[in-house]
Amino acid sequence: MATLRPGLGHPFAGQDIRTLVDYRARASADKPFIIWEPFEGPGLAWSYAQFANRLARFAAGLQARGVRPGDRVLVHLDNCPESIVAWLGCAYAGAVAVTTNARSSADELTYFADHSGAVAGITQPKFADLVAGACKGLRWLAVTETDNGADAGANRPAPADAFSAIDGEPAALLARAHDPMAPFSLQFTSGTTSRPKAVLWTHANALWGAKVNAVHEELRSSDTHLMTMPLFHTNAQAYTLLASLWAGATCVVQPRFSASRFWPVSLKHGCTWASMIPFCIKALMAHDVPPHSYRAWGVGVCDAPWDAHFGVRSLGWWGMTETITHGTVGELHSYSRPMSMGRCAPEYAVRIVDDQGAELGAGETGDFQIRGIPGLSLFAAYDGNAQATRDSFTDDGWFITGDRVSLMEDGFFVFADRSKDMLKVGGENVAASEIERVALLVPGISEVAVVAKKHPMLDEAPVAFILPLAGQQPAPDLADQVMAACKAQLAGFKVPHEVRIVAELPRSTLEKINKATLRKMLADEQA
Repeated sequence: MATLRPGLGHPFAGQDIRTLVDYRARASADKPFIIWEPFEGPGLAWSYAQFANRLARFAAGLQARGVRPGDRVLVHLDNCPESIVAWLGCAYAGAVAVTTNARSSADELTYFADHSGAVAGITQPKFADLVAGACKGLRWLAVTETDNGADAGANRPAPADAFSAIDGEPAALLARAHDPMAPFSLQFTSGTTSRPKAVLWTHANALWGAKVNAVHEELRSSDTHLMTMPLFHTNAQAYTLLASLWAGATCVVQPRFSASRFWPVSLKHGCTWASMIPFCIKALMAHDVPPHSYRAWGVGVCDAPWDAHFGVRSLGWWGMTETITHGTVGELHSYSRPMSMGRCAPEYAVRIVDDQGAELGAGETGDFQIRGIPGLSLFAAYDGNAQATRDSFTDDGWFITGDRVSLMEDGFFVFADRSKDMLKVGGENVAASEIERVALLVPGISEVAVVAKKHPMLDEAPVAFILPLAGQQPAPDLADQVMAACKAQLAGFKVPHEVRIVAELPRSTLEKINKATLRKMLADEQA
């Protein structure tokens, strides 16, 4: 693998996140940076200068509490101003924020705290007891005064335990070098067959994400970026917050996505950019589209069929926590293949290979791999798991993404499936997405999830979970319709062995369907 030392040849030599924050405080001092739009309670607005001062005071407060550069601090929060301050403020102090999914269980939190070696924690009233009980090794736990703006009532923390008490004089901060390769933050990947891995970013990773995401999104200082994605995730952290910081744009932050609030808040602030997911798009289809200021949405696919309905252009991309930004990306002002994930981004090299590692060409589908520089354009390591880090790269330095994609004749890539969503049915490879696409053509269906269950003869057999459209009574023969469509359009070995109509589907990060939960449910039933 290529490596890059933090010398003069480094693209961020002598810089860290403080460099960018402090520059923006000077260059865009009075420009609004963070606008908080809660569902309950008063809003808030910070200029770039005010935001930089808040980070510096928070960093000084951490130092006063004994947190030193390199120490890990668990941050377990839903979206709120405090989650932004905690994440970037830890990095400003030289500490490492460990951002965790707000839906995590006690067992998961115990693992996150123990694996990362967190010395302190930051959470909110509704999670305080859970975090305190699960993370007993923390020296202290600070709690926000509200639950994302909502009154915490009797759960409001004592003044000494309040988040606002993490405050100090910036002049008291100890001097330290601006090292781009210093650790910046930790995120845990979604675990499927094993414990989640801790993805370590450096300060160079954060600056890389800020700069490259801003370039890919063509962000300008005049832009207003709506943030509804969870702040414990790369999408909100890098695609929205860091990119806006680099461009000098404004971020409007909400506790979470709300279809009923999306347009009122967007119109109020003249929002021009948003990072969206299919879950959001489907929810917005039920609402009227007013005249608006959006010029683009980052959605994961180019030129989507809903673009005309919303009057925007969808920017397709592909990325993951380990890449910080987009390894493939579409074009906003030129041709992009509809429903593709764009072409190879100029900052990376990508390829698709077969099971033996041979590179494939146009018209073929295979395992997707990407090449970059660890600690800069790729994550630094899986923290505390050197073996997993080594196993995630090929011998010649390509990162194994776990995704399968197809390369089109025009150079655009189309997502096929996660490798773990490939089923082995009687010796045949079956992509879950292929069955899902056929089932989704049946009227009255909102979402489909296909997973494998063990089969005594075939090894695995497909099971389709069907979520009907909200607000509609599903047809009594909906399962039969799905089965008939699959039999008509798919090879016999690809047809589901079972179709289940469900009232809801389990969710993971970014409202994605949690297929691991469905697999476990089937395994438990069979056991």
